[in-house]
Amino acid sequence: MQHTHQETLPTLDTAKKLGLLPEEFEKIKSILGRTPNFTELSIYSVMWSEHCSYKNSIIWLKTLPKDGPHMLAKAGEENAGLVDIGEGLGCAFKIESHNHPSAIEPYQGAATGVGGINRDIFTMGARPIAQLNSLRFGDIKSAKTQWIMKGVVKGIGNYGNAFGVPTVGGEVFFDDCYNVNPLVNAMSVGIVKKGETVSATSYGAGNPVFIVGSATGKDGIHGATFASADITENSADDLPAVQVGDPFQEKLLLEATLEVIKTGAVIGMQDMGAAGITCSTSEMSAKGQHGMDIWLHKVPTRQQGMKPFEILLSESQERMLIVVEKGKEEDVKKVFEKWDLNCEQIGIVTTGDRLKYYMFDELVADVPAETLVLGGGAPVYKREYKEPAYYAEAKKFRIEMVQEPDNYKTVMNHLIAHPNIASKRWVYNQYDSMVGTINQSTNQPSDAAIVNIKNTKKSLALTVDCNSRYVNADPEIGCAIAVSEAARNIVCSGGEPSAITNCLNFGNPYNPEVYWQFVGSIKGMSAACTKFRTPVTGGNVSFYNQSSFEGPVFPTPTIGMLGLLQDKKNQTSLSFKNEGDCIYLIGDCKNDINSSEYVYSFHKVKNTPAPYFNLEEEYLVQQAVKAVIKKQLIESAHDCSDGGLFVCLMESSFQHRLGFEIACDKHIRKDAFLFGESQSRVVVSVKKENEIALVDELKKQEVKFSKLGFVKSKEVLIDGDFYGAIEEFKNSYDTSIEKTVEG
Repeated sequence: MQHTHQETLPTLDTAKKLGLLPEEFEKIKSILGRTPNFTELSIYSVMWSEHCSYKNSIIWLKTLPKDGPHMLAKAGEENAGLVDIGEGLGCAFKIESHNHPSAIEPYQGAATGVGGINRDIFTMGARPIAQLNSLRFGDIKSAKTQWIMKGVVKGIGNYGNAFGVPTVGGEVFFDDCYNVNPLVNAMSVGIVKKGETVSATSYGAGNPVFIVGSATGKDGIHGATFASADITENSADDLPAVQVGDPFQEKLLLEATLEVIKTGAVIGMQDMGAAGITCSTSEMSAKGQHGMDIWLHKVPTRQQGMKPFEILLSESQERMLIVVEKGKEEDVKKVFEKWDLNCEQIGIVTTGDRLKYYMFDELVADVPAETLVLGGGAPVYKREYKEPAYYAEAKKFRIEMVQEPDNYKTVMNHLIAHPNIASKRWVYNQYDSMVGTINQSTNQPSDAAIVNIKNTKKSLALTVDCNSRYVNADPEIGCAIAVSEAARNIVCSGGEPSAITNCLNFGNPYNPEVYWQFVGSIKGMSAACTKFRTPVTGGNVSFYNQSSFEGPVFPTPTIGMLGLLQDKKNQTSLSFKNEGDCIYLIGDCKNDINSSEYVYSFHKVKNTPAPYFNLEEEYLVQQAVKAVIKKQLIESAHDCSDGGLFVCLMESSFQHRLGFEIACDKHIRKDAFLFGESQSRVVVSVKKENEIALVDELKKQEVKFSKLGFVKSKEVLIDGDFYGAIEEFKNSYDTSIEKTVEG
């Protein structure tokens, strides 16, 4: 490629400012056989950023299990995972992060996260039917956290509600480690008829390339590079790296996309997410083993005089790249005209592997597509890792170091009102959970969200889970627990776990202790996913979730799991139904308070091991719960998680204002029995007439179980002592977050 005489070529200093390492700058020079110009260097800087290339994580991601009984598209093959759900239907689902933008501009950061993840789904030809999210914030009492939280929740709610897809589930967690760097993970789920999906590929020399949707502006330039760096005091200066979303445009784009697929004119299609036009042109070309000539001056822009690199790197929202079969251009234009959206031909597919970008008559960049992408020429690093000192320190913890509480009622009041346990209704009341009227768990609360699949007997069961405190305590065990809890939530709701997507949120990968957390998490995820036969369909890695003044966040490998109810009649809620029903515990309580909300926030003992967990026991408990639900022996099922058995019983009591009378196990400490968070436990309620059948079935399943007591009217009795009325606990549970946030 000839450079224009007036252009000064970039130096190593320029490369470093764009986030490239010295050896990466040298590698680019050797790929091109010359020094890149600024536009080319910008292309490599975003495509080789952590956010786009996974250069520090791919080596470990490849070890995750990708095969399962229902897979239609494997991890990395498409924009999202695709699973066979029977009846000739596929389910596309994926979770992604929008953490850095949300730290600086919470409203747009979160809104564009929702927009981007939905585009990943409908670009494949699937109609989004449900959204979930996993949110992490700092100290809820701080003004900054409240500002971030209000903006994020409003951004998710306004975008999702206007776009018309219900938010059916999620989780919210608070800890000081997220004070500067919140985590905003958005998941979208869509349905498509098998055989009607579209691939993110490009082939057929001479086929036209179209950009469709919104015009391109200067928002989000270098957004991928921005997401691949720590947050500092000056990060707010990077505001142009945050995109701006328009849900109404996205709604039009969704309808137009699904309609254009039906014309049969589409060869391939990709959402423009991170790195915009650069990313979609290079990934589609590399996948189809072709090149492209792209004319940047034909891209509809919002600002006059945008430079080539700005057009290429803009992350303006609600845009797609479509490769169309030559001769069918008019069919495509007609559809987008109908929906009043831009539809401009900006290039053609070429033979070979070169991406050539032109501005009028000038060739402004000429790069081989293959060298920009994962598995092609993008760098792959094997990072060093080492066990942090806190890990060995935590192992020294013994339950005897913590005194039993003098007053159990004080602990109960503390836990039920704690923002990590209390009702998140302040958050979810801002989301429309019923738009499209498919959410079955609205009136029947269950451990997973249940979404109706129209015209079938089936439903989807969806959940997002991760207790990052456990992962911080022990990444391998903590991440295996995250997968197991997701599966347990689906099983308790009457479903069968099918597959997962993940959002891996960690600190700086160049820190060996952070990388140790990452490697441990991958190992734990692999073990649990293999056990439950829930392959990893894809997701994303978000490193650099740390600030120069607060250090890294807790390692947070969020698990989004998809399950299937083969028959809607097996839907099981978490609520007690009738006074006098017997309450049983499937699984076993341990003398363990490790990493519990109780030891962490009540006793303020911050460094303890992960709670007791055994993968084999977990599997047996879940098999037993499946069996008793299938035989319709139980009235309710709810898993013991945050806050332990006490909180689990409370949550089962709230909906129908019922209470409980139980006796504690005298072999273990009362605080461990009530508030410990040892894993693999499910509380079920059963009518008296089904009790013998339940006990017989549980014996047959060879699983530990015990009778706790009875469902009672309106009050809480433990070991014969009265601890208060359910109404009083419920009031505290319902209003705690509202009172804090609304003052």
